[in-house]
Amino acid sequence: MVRQFREDPNILAAAEKQMHAQAMASEIEDRANRHKSECKRVIEYVTISREAGAGGSEIGRAVSQRLGWPVYDKNLLDHVAEKFCVSRMMLDLVDETRSNWVFDVLGTWMDHKIVPHEKFVAYLGRVLIEATKQGNAVFVGRAAQFLLPRSKILAVRIVASEKYRVQQIMANLGMTEVAARQFIHEVDEGRREFVERFFHHDLADPHLYDLVINVDRCGPQGAADEIISALNPQTALQHA
Repeated sequence: MVRQFREDPNILAAAEKQMHAQAMASEIEDRANRHKSECKRVIEYVTISREAGAGGSEIGRAVSQRLGWPVYDKNLLDHVAEKFCVSRMMLDLVDETRSNWVFDVLGTWMDHKIVPHEKFVAYLGRVLIEATKQGNAVFVGRAAQFLLPRSKILAVRIVASEKYRVQQIMANLGMTEVAARQFIHEVDEGRREFVERFFHHDLADPHLYDLVINVDRCGPQGAADEIISALNPQTALQHA
């Protein structure tokens, strides 16, 4: 009688179903714990990618001041120029700009002071790595997120409407509306092509970032607040 009870198909099916449910629940809990652990990873660097005129540099400085971390923006070119004894002005010509094979090949043949894009990227990578050895830092642009260990960075993308960006460029650079729109188009296209050629990524792909912030909605200081909040909770509390 006991044997028949144990081998009853309905009871066996119910037991198997319960065991399966328990296994699924255990797997879900394990995944949740792994995710929670990953979310608590300690961030050592913040990288900020930005649309032209969206205020990425201003936001980077605000985050830097709040955290007490150095910020590397256009000043990275100064470090490259000093370390490799190259012209700072020449670096401006290749900094996040469209590549031009005539410039890179014939230009270096005609003038040894010209820095081709490939050499610039190599120099940039070495300076970025050296900067990280000094400790925590905020990096604005210069494809930093593709040159640093992904597990150690908070990758941020700053965007804004074209109207907002045009207004910012007009106010900050004294341009007309037409000139500001043209400036935005050229800068964005140069940055896009630079990243696509050397790092094989679409700079505008939101999947590349931990945070995509529309500065239209929150302003530069609000964007800095969001970045601070997204860092390791202990770090955020220490610098609140």
